[in-house]
Amino acid sequence: MHLLIKAALLGSLLTAVIYAADDTPGRPWESSALNVESGVLWEIGTGTPIPYRLVPTQLSWRSAEAFGHTFADGSRIVFRHRLTLLGTWIQNGPESHYLAVMGSPSIEWWDKTGKFSLYTGSGGGFGLLDSQGVKGGQGQDFTLTWFIRGGVEYVISPRHNLSAGILYEHMSNGGQTKPNPGIDALGFTFGYTWKY
Repeated sequence: MHLLIKAALLGSLLTAVIYAADDTPGRPWESSALNVESGVLWEIGTGTPIPYRLVPTQLSWRSAEAFGHTFADGSRIVFRHRLTLLGTWIQNGPESHYLAVMGSPSIEWWDKTGKFSLYTGSGGGFGLLDSQGVKGGQGQDFTLTWFIRGGVEYVISPRHNLSAGILYEHMSNGGQTKPNPGIDALGFTFGYTWKY
């Protein structure tokens, strides 16, 4: 019983320390951040007859501001580096999953309070999926990808943000197989960011 009380007290103390550390001031772009985003994308292209539906989950690292500019009204445009590990569950399609590494800039406009942001970025990378040799499906496991993203981000505490956005993603093998149907998918994402 004493061990349980000590554990509860230690847990309370750690919670208080973490909460106190959470109140450190600073603008969102002044530190690096980890972000987790997930959503749903639907096939919108004409390259494949398969109505793909993708459920991507992204784990991204964003650098602190690389460079930026403050406007006369106090708002700021910021350029940050962004590296992403992508895991996609292929909910509708002959393949079942896709794993990729991607890179891109994160271009963010922050309001003068530093609480609200509009963001965008475009980039690409490469990955592997489990191609099945099905007509209209992907021709090989190695796949190239590129994407365009945009959305809004809102600060909910000094170290935590929430985001909602749209994502367009293209996957294909760069013409390494014939045919090379590719996937063109568009949808939405929701995310959580932790600044450190």
